[in-house]
Amino acid sequence: MKAAVLHRPSTPLTVEDVDLDDPGPGEVLVRVLAAGVCHSDLHYMNGDLNGRLPAVLGHEGAGVVERVGEAVTRVRPGDTVVTLWRPRCGDCTFCMTGRPALCALGKVQASSGGLLDGTSRLGLNGEKVHHLMGVSCFAEKCVVSDRSVVVIDPTVPPAIAAITGCAVVTGAGTALNVMEDATGAGVVVIGAGGVGLSAVMGLRLIGANPIVAADTVDARLEKALELGATHAVNVRTHDLADELTRISPKPMTWSLDAVGTPQTLAQAFETVGTGGTVVAVGLGKVGATVPVPINPLVQQEKRLIGSLYGSANTPIDIPKLVDLFKTGRLPLDRLLGEQYELPEINEAYAALSRGVTGRAVITPGGKR
Repeated sequence: MKAAVLHRPSTPLTVEDVDLDDPGPGEVLVRVLAAGVCHSDLHYMNGDLNGRLPAVLGHEGAGVVERVGEAVTRVRPGDTVVTLWRPRCGDCTFCMTGRPALCALGKVQASSGGLLDGTSRLGLNGEKVHHLMGVSCFAEKCVVSDRSVVVIDPTVPPAIAAITGCAVVTGAGTALNVMEDATGAGVVVIGAGGVGLSAVMGLRLIGANPIVAADTVDARLEKALELGATHAVNVRTHDLADELTRISPKPMTWSLDAVGTPQTLAQAFETVGTGGTVVAVGLGKVGATVPVPINPLVQQEKRLIGSLYGSANTPIDIPKLVDLFKTGRLPLDRLLGEQYELPEINEAYAALSRGVTGRAVITPGGKR
């Protein structure tokens, strides 16, 4: 099968003929219909995050189950599924206490570059190739654990299904699961990429007001206004603090950092007033830290919290988000950006680095 392989950091992906083993016990073979162009893959490509290489990248995908291994009962051939880069085993402490985004098996896949048993189903010229976060969907097909897929309505367009599995559940999921008390409260969303825009849509659903989007690209800010932001600030040309004072006489109650740099997280901390909460969603470079002023943290009882994968219970939340799209309450079609075929994947990531608007997708089987 054709797949996009990263051999070394800071080198282009190469689309090659990669061997794919049959699914083992508890695993499924998925024919990939669409895969989202996510900034997390770019972190691995440029070396900001470390992963086992060579690897087939891609973690935000959707497709159709073609084959199942032994002991698989949760899904069947023909099911339409969204892939999960964080499995839900159902048995660890985090899964059993309602925090499945922290599932213990996620670390197994991340550290080993394999599936849940730590081994790979991928090979190239007789050598092992690793999986990325247990998915590797920048390929015509992928083998994943049955704990790493969620069955959804087959009538949902593949591109919509794919982006729901990462950008949407991370952004909108954070709004719905972590910021549910933001109804009627002022919120700043720093970063208007796929995750930030999804957060804007989720915040609109729960009635946050005002919703201020901050970014450095005007086109992204225009998209944020289209998707529910009440105000937009280009922080390259305007001072965010001054603009927030102009927008609202009251300090913001919440801030969400969808970028993940020390600068943006520090900025997010500054934007909230007394009793405010900062939610860190974007991942940064390995080892990156942020200085937090101690006295405002204590004297103003500010909070700084993290949210992984929208703090979601994915088997429940992903179908819920899909239903919100189907009923018109979550306009995910307006979030979509350009569509690329697999050989064009480096063009897709070059565009992402330039600050392209909307969530682009790769269609390994050709454009639809």
